[in-house]
Amino acid sequence: MSEALREAAEARRALCIRGGGTKDFYGGETRGEVLDTTGCRGVVNYEPTELVITARGGTPLAEIEATLREQGQMLVFEPPHFGPEATLGGCIAAGLSGPRRPYAGAARDTVLGVHMLDGQGRDLRFGGQVMKNVAGYDISRLMAGSLGTLGVITEVSLKVLPLPVREITLHREHSQAEAIALMNEWAGRPLPISATCHAGKSLWIRLSGAEAAVRAAREKIGGEEMGDSAGFWRALREQESDFFMLPEPLWRLSVKPTTPPLNVSGQQLMEWGGALRWLKTQADAKDVREAAAFGGGHATLFRGGDKSVGVFGPLPGAIEAIHRRLKASFDPAGILNPGRLYQWM
Repeated sequence: MSEALREAAEARRALCIRGGGTKDFYGGETRGEVLDTTGCRGVVNYEPTELVITARGGTPLAEIEATLREQGQMLVFEPPHFGPEATLGGCIAAGLSGPRRPYAGAARDTVLGVHMLDGQGRDLRFGGQVMKNVAGYDISRLMAGSLGTLGVITEVSLKVLPLPVREITLHREHSQAEAIALMNEWAGRPLPISATCHAGKSLWIRLSGAEAAVRAAREKIGGEEMGDSAGFWRALREQESDFFMLPEPLWRLSVKPTTPPLNVSGQQLMEWGGALRWLKTQADAKDVREAAAFGGGHATLFRGGDKSVGVFGPLPGAIEAIHRRLKASFDPAGILNPGRLYQWM
């Protein structure tokens, strides 16, 4: 891969960095010759007692999770797979997190170190395998969400945590406004909430932790206990539930959790205690982004729709300047996934 990168840089030939390809839909249109990372696979080191796993970028994500489950552990940010071919490197490059994200941290919060190849084929290491390794710039976490525009992840070390002893899901009926108020009220109390979701008139709350803590929280929150709790959250994480089957383009709005119901056409589903609003709509990108700005956040065109409007919202001038300097440092020839984040990147 290093040789392929050097040759591409010399010829200024664009490369499409791809693992399992399960997230090809996410971001701008991919272009260039495919650089397949799936041959770079395998668990390098796993210390259950240290709560750290190190694996190569092309390792199937399902293999990582199965290895952790054998030891009663998990990736706390519940990454979506979007297909059985999903790889660890693609998971970190996309930087996407599942239902547990606001309660246990995002993908980048678990990254301890990365081994990568930059746009000139240089073999670089950042971070390590311990939380206290914070010398210099935190480049390892910068790779989370970079969508392969800064380098090819060949190895990554992640913090993991034990599986919860007990986990149940409660269902209650509430309007969107009521659900927002309740989720924010519960967030300020010592409750073992690990996920929330609201769609239509239904509010789902997942409780995870020790048996006694879950039982006490169930009595405080109330509601009807669901049967297949794990199946429900898996379908939500993988976007296989009914809401995501609707034909309209899918927008992802990140807003303040206290933001009231958004005044924009379409159907909405809320996660993360109200901080994540999924929107199925044919509304103009301008209207959607104005709604997100009203909530103190931003909007991403996640699936479908016209990508010419920009998948990710425009950056403030100072932030864009930082992005440009990073791109120039790690990929001066501009060959790595050009246009995947922004047209100018």
